Amino acid sequence: MLTINDLYSLNETIAKDVFEGCTYPWEVLPKISAFITELGNKLPSDLFEKRGENIWIAKSAKVAPTACLNGPLIVDEEAEIRHCAFIRGNAIVGKGAVVGNSTELKNVILFNKVQVPHYNYVGDSILGFKAHMGAGSITSNVKSDKTLVVIKSKDEQIESGIKKVGAMLGDNVEVGCNSVLNPGTIIGKDSQIYPVSCVRGVIPANSIYKSQDNIVTKH
Repeated sequence: MLTINDLYSLNETIAKDVFEGCTYPWEVLPKISAFITELGNKLPSDLFEKRGENIWIAKSAKVAPTACLNGPLIVDEEAEIRHCAFIRGNAIVGKGAVVGNSTELKNVILFNKVQVPHYNYVGDSILGFKAHMGAGSITSNVKSDKTLVVIKSKDEQIESGIKKVGAMLGDNVEVGCNSVLNPGTIIGKDSQIYPVSCVRGVIPANSIYKSQDNIVTKH
């Protein structure tokens, strides 16, 4: 339930190769920056243009003039970067993805068709195919005591060895408005998070999260 293969359809991201040799998705986080630079220099010039240092934007993507873009960054085809989006760097925005008004990204992979469209913070996280974060929902990526993040499920605890780990959202995950995903949160494929939730730990696939003590299986 925690592995890359459990969570993601790897054919739905330009970043597929960065996952090679990794078992868990958080293992990819330290590799994102170097991977973008390597991949960006290989992208076809008829489909992508280089803007500034280590920033590659698909010619079919829509980028608002008020958006702030910092590299390393790849914005894939048909993606949309809206008004006042702030991309701090180390970000891959997938095909047809939406990065919306006042949304901030940092050290992330957004698979194809991901939507973070309104007032979201997504840091040190990986969002699977068609994952959607409702308005105001955010990933918290650093523990209050600044210790290394531990991934905790009912059955096991896995040391990430990393200080900054946000959330790993599987394919088709829906996160309700104004929810907070605490450091090291894993949400399985096709799961749904109620609005105004405070989520931590591992949420199984095909679940509805109503509260920490009320997680039900979809039927």
